[in-house]
Amino acid sequence: MPEPLKIFIGWDSREKIAYDVCVHSLEKHASVPLEIIPLKQAELKERGLCTRPHDPLSSTEFSFSRFLVPHLAGFEGWALFVDCEFLFTLDVAELFAQTDDSKAVMCVHHKYVPKETTKMDGAVQTAYPRKNWSSMMLLNCSHPENAALTKEAANEQTGAWLHCFMWLSDDLIGEIDYTWNFPEGGYDKLLEGVPAAIHYTRGGPWFPEWQDVDYGDLWIAARDEFLQLERNRAAS
Repeated sequence: MPEPLKIFIGWDSREKIAYDVCVHSLEKHASVPLEIIPLKQAELKERGLCTRPHDPLSSTEFSFSRFLVPHLAGFEGWALFVDCEFLFTLDVAELFAQTDDSKAVMCVHHKYVPKETTKMDGAVQTAYPRKNWSSMMLLNCSHPENAALTKEAANEQTGAWLHCFMWLSDDLIGEIDYTWNFPEGGYDKLLEGVPAAIHYTRGGPWFPEWQDVDYGDLWIAARDEFLQLERNRAAS
């Protein structure tokens, strides 16, 4: 049996259902075993891995803990980090198949600028270079340049240094097709089919005021499917 694909997902206490549906969508389409690890801030703090003071510009509890992934993976192999606000519609093994060992990080190189000044739960929509690149990252944890992502760096470096990949030269940041991190509202809907991974970055249907977003019906259907499976498990 192949080694499971290692996937770290940002977890936020305000968005537990988003995490659950993200996991459900990954497992539903997976053709290979997955090892899914939630990045829970409280647990990371208990382990002494998350020591950064609260940043008022952080819109989620995992804004910085994502950069602990190489450390958590023992600086070995490839690992995926993804925000919890994702819905996968294709097999994530197809994403891992694109890994290039010459790269330290692979991600979608977004060029759009968010139109809104606020996003989910009223959080400020901060604009910065390479916006949303770090919301889905394939991390080559054993790449020598990623040795810079120590526990101390993840807790002490600036948000710009981390989210803009300033520990890397540009040639070490590989590019993934934008359909694997499709920011709802950032691009027009696809003319055919649906994105491989939809990112409800502005706000998802788990919030009452974000019910009518693009591809929101897909998330709601996945949520209902997940909840039915949970009811079935509880009854068995």
